[in-house]
Amino acid sequence: MRAKDIMTESIVCVNVKETVFDAAELLLGAGVSAAPVVNDQGNVLGIVSEADLIHRAELETAPRKSWLLRLLDSEATVARDYVTSHARNVADVMTREVVTASDEASLGELVELIEKHHVKRIPIVRDNKLVGIVSRANILGALLSREPDSVAGLPDDKRLRQAVAEAFDKQAWKSRWPVNVVVSDGVVHLWGFVGGEDVRKAYRVAAENVPGVKKVKSHLRSIPATVGMGV
Repeated sequence: MRAKDIMTESIVCVNVKETVFDAAELLLGAGVSAAPVVNDQGNVLGIVSEADLIHRAELETAPRKSWLLRLLDSEATVARDYVTSHARNVADVMTREVVTASDEASLGELVELIEKHHVKRIPIVRDNKLVGIVSRANILGALLSREPDSVAGLPDDKRLRQAVAEAFDKQAWKSRWPVNVVVSDGVVHLWGFVGGEDVRKAYRVAAENVPGVKKVKSHLRSIPATVGMGV
């Protein structure tokens, strides 16, 4: 899947020529917490969010700093704070460092960008023009689209047991002690010893991901520390 397959194409965006009041009205009306800021050609110039608009002189919510912080602040910092709380134009309050991605970006690349930059949404561009936006909700929607359907023509218990065992054999975390797989009417029972709770959980998850498995009942037990040390 690529960005173009999951992005929202009905984009709520703010023109760079608009005011902070226009932006606030648009965010409220659309029910979104942030929107890309674009020019007349559709190029992304920034992003404006609720956080950019709540510290305002009109509301008497401009940040109040202690005398010590005010003393330590440079003139430039004080000037920036003033602009943020008093500016009328979106261009003066928007965040200019915008993380964007191509519409050909993979889901892995999008998730990496979201995590690396601690953002909730990524504007998607094609030929430097805004064409969509991918939010964390879009990625969750992609996950739901991969939810396994009920398997038609379920395998019999013998073949299911073999498939589960083969799934375990592929894993680097496989226990050094034998794990027995018993399957009855599509329900997988796991018996044996493993190195700890994390490995126990991994066995259950691996079995759950085998097509045709209805349920997994884990009876696996953790090996005592003394056994693990060879005592």
